Amino acid sequence: GEILRIVSVLAGMGLKKVKITGGEPLVRRGVTDLIARIRQTPGIENITLTTNGVLLEEMYDSLADAGLDAVTVSLDTLDPARYRAITRRDEAERVIRGIRQAALKNRISLKINCVPMGDPREQGILELLQLAKSQPIHVRFIEMMPIGLGSQFPFISENELKEFLEAHLGALTPCSDVKGNGPCKYYAAEGFCGRVGFISAVTHKFCSECNRVRLTAEGFLKTCLQYDTGVELKPLLAAGCSEEELKAAIEKALRAKPSGHDFGGCARTAGAERRGMSQIGG
Repeated sequence: GEILRIVSVLAGMGLKKVKITGGEPLVRRGVTDLIARIRQTPGIENITLTTNGVLLEEMYDSLADAGLDAVTVSLDTLDPARYRAITRRDEAERVIRGIRQAALKNRISLKINCVPMGDPREQGILELLQLAKSQPIHVRFIEMMPIGLGSQFPFISENELKEFLEAHLGALTPCSDVKGNGPCKYYAAEGFCGRVGFISAVTHKFCSECNRVRLTAEGFLKTCLQYDTGVELKPLLAAGCSEEELKAAIEKALRAKPSGHDFGGCARTAGAERRGMSQIGG
């Protein structure tokens, strides 16, 4: 009820798109009902979801029935041993099976998010991209952001990875045939059904185009991924605030939204986020 109330107020302020993320949203009780009710909110035109994919196979049809427009699976490798080392779970085959089933049914737009971590050969980046070769799956590569545990991993830039991919796949041609909600830049690879995408907040800063806010599980409306700026909405809701009071608190936070991140100086930046990505809806 609290989520729906906040979404309703934001929709009245112009919000059109909602992404359900986490943590892992598919373990939340009643998530499909939540999606269906958000879909009924006046003004909301697009609902997407990000998942680790473990429960995708069994929940895909119910997600589509609820009105979900697109699903993004976070998957950094196809190699079972490496997957186990990254996730501490032995679920690689289950995730891949769910992705293939989703692509076959094709009721919902399907994307894969991969964060390069070190040598792309060892990570199996080329093998992961094969999912996009004969199926309508878009594979996107996200630069590692220095937030939480992200600061402990090797950094691979978009340019480095693009150079590696072109050496093995041939030229990547910019294209605009994929509709998305964010700053991803898409490319076509010869012989591939799906597209290759890059989301590069560190080396290709896109703060001037950012119109996103995050609502954490604790009810904090977060206005920038790097900083701990925003407003606590849960206490207002618990105190029985009016719609106007809720709207005023949100508007005040939005007006104070930082003009841009400073990932290059993250450790030294005042007010930098200290929590991990899974705690803030990354």
